[in-house]
Amino acid sequence: MTHHETPEEIEMSTATRTDLAQLTGTYTIDPSHTRIGFVARHAMVTKVRGAFNEFEGSVAFDAADPARTDVRVTIQATSIDTRNAQRDAHLRSNDFLAMETYPEITFVSTAFRQTGEDTFDLTGDLTVKGVTNSVTIPFTYEGAASDPFGNLRLGFEGAVTINRKDYGVTWNAALETGGVLVSEKITLEFEVSAIKNA
Repeated sequence: MTHHETPEEIEMSTATRTDLAQLTGTYTIDPSHTRIGFVARHAMVTKVRGAFNEFEGSVAFDAADPARTDVRVTIQATSIDTRNAQRDAHLRSNDFLAMETYPEITFVSTAFRQTGEDTFDLTGDLTVKGVTNSVTIPFTYEGAASDPFGNLRLGFEGAVTINRKDYGVTWNAALETGGVLVSEKITLEFEVSAIKNA
């Protein structure tokens, strides 16, 4: 059975396509509606999920020249939260993030490339523990909406897997069963809500 698009669906898909022109401007990332999270494998079998609770960021977008997109995010490393006080204390320690020396994790974009109707690759410099590497994060644009306060909000979701050893985060513990306690690969997850600046 073939699916015929309803007028609403046609309107929706057109809105997504023409949206970009209306999105030019600068935006502030809304921390209360944004999640910057991570997933690591623990003891080879389970996953530990966590998030950074304190961060700030901005997005500048020019539909006429998307390549000039500028995204900057600063994360307070001490705001790491894995819902386990002992583990969080360890993650804040010199074994892992050395937060007293490197209190901030930063991302500064260097390139933007649209890969589909609502997908794009954001490349930038990620600095963790004083070490900077280039990462490319595939994002999906979730759409724009006006909230009850009259703010224009944009939604994005993306994720990228990094190797923490690339950033000098090398601590680990061997398991009796073989393997290691904490995976080297960490998946960073971004669910972003950004508000257009007046």
